[in-house]
Amino acid sequence: MVVLNRIYTRTGDDGTTALGTGERRPKYDLRVAAYGTVDETNAAIGVVRLHLADSPEVDAMLGRIQNDLFDLGADLAVPEREGKAERLRMLASQVERLERDIDSLNDQLAPLTSFVLPGGTPASAYLHLARTICRRAERMMVELAARPDETVNEAGIQYMNRLSDFLFVASRFLNNKGAGDVLWVPGQNR
Repeated sequence: MVVLNRIYTRTGDDGTTALGTGERRPKYDLRVAAYGTVDETNAAIGVVRLHLADSPEVDAMLGRIQNDLFDLGADLAVPEREGKAERLRMLASQVERLERDIDSLNDQLAPLTSFVLPGGTPASAYLHLARTICRRAERMMVELAARPDETVNEAGIQYMNRLSDFLFVASRFLNNKGAGDVLWVPGQNR
């Protein structure tokens, strides 16, 4: 259990922040930016959930995802180090659950005939926003993993890749199962 009795500590006033290992990093460090962008994804999903009174199934899925995103933030905040006891890590089972949720929603949708523009219902539009933030977090995680002195849990990267797919499928599902999708018309405004 996490206990936060004091919100401000003043330790970040010098432009650094502590990882879960206690190591101090600049606030612009790529690892800090990656887990910050995962948190931003989570906040965008919170906005989506404000619009889901009529969609308890999707709301429940997004609630599980928000918890997973906190797990991922914790995973990223504690870099894997050889010889150190493992902390909370993302698991393949979390990726697999997300795949099952994608399939469950996608099975109810008609096939796409064009790319979809962000829009439709408010929930759908916000899901597209969350999807783009998710993709940015994924790119940061992949860049971090490519650095020779850094490690990123592969399941975490896979989770973010699947999450962007989930957010896309859920946006279509909440657009009247795709009937309310706003489709791209190539060259329409030439």
